[in-house]
Amino acid sequence: MSEVLLLMFSTSTATVLSLGFFLGLKHATEADHLAAVSTIVTERRSLFSSALVGGLWGLGHTISLFVAGIFVLLLNFQISERTERMLEFGVGVMLVFLGLNVLRKIIQGGTLHFHSHEHGGHKHIHPHLHEHGQEDEPHSHHGFSFSPRSLIIGMVHGLAGSAALMLLVIPTINSTAMGLLYIVIFGVGSIGGMMLMSFLVSLPFQITALRFNRFNLLLQCIAGLFSVALGLLIIYEKGITEGLLG
Repeated sequence: MSEVLLLMFSTSTATVLSLGFFLGLKHATEADHLAAVSTIVTERRSLFSSALVGGLWGLGHTISLFVAGIFVLLLNFQISERTERMLEFGVGVMLVFLGLNVLRKIIQGGTLHFHSHEHGGHKHIHPHLHEHGQEDEPHSHHGFSFSPRSLIIGMVHGLAGSAALMLLVIPTINSTAMGLLYIVIFGVGSIGGMMLMSFLVSLPFQITALRFNRFNLLLQCIAGLFSVALGLLIIYEKGITEGLLG
């Protein structure tokens, strides 16, 4: 009998954790996440660097969820509807600023540069958008220059929207350790999903940067405008329609 119960528990645990992983993957495909990351990958020099941007977003997302999970599990903290609206409202404001930043760089005369390098007999080119008057940084054209922006954006997203809904699952898990493990698995899924989505989103920017300069700038404008439009929509829904500012 005990073996049967242990098997049932193991099966149930595996199911819950698997669900958390796939929910994390799905969470990475939401529009506000893609809008935020697309405004950053427009500036990245390579597909690898763009994927790491998504990874940092997922890491920040997981950090916020883990901290929130500790409050929920250990202190019985509940996320109110008003708090959730405020967090989502903040995401909307952030999306507007991210989009405007992309448009600002283009309007102020940002130009696309191509940095040629050779390693092991193989020559390759990195496209990169510089602002007017910005100095070139040859040492950062290879590898990944760390920026906390993606991490911070991920942390903001981690407590808003459907991520807050994910926390509703945690109180139904009897074990505190299992609840925290669920968050970690969810986070792993969101990291992997966002790395994949960042890679895919950056593909058209990287391809058009080499041969279609004007089309590349058009894509950057679209990314910036989409981020601003989505941010304004979220601000209107949470602030006006749902009465946060009322």
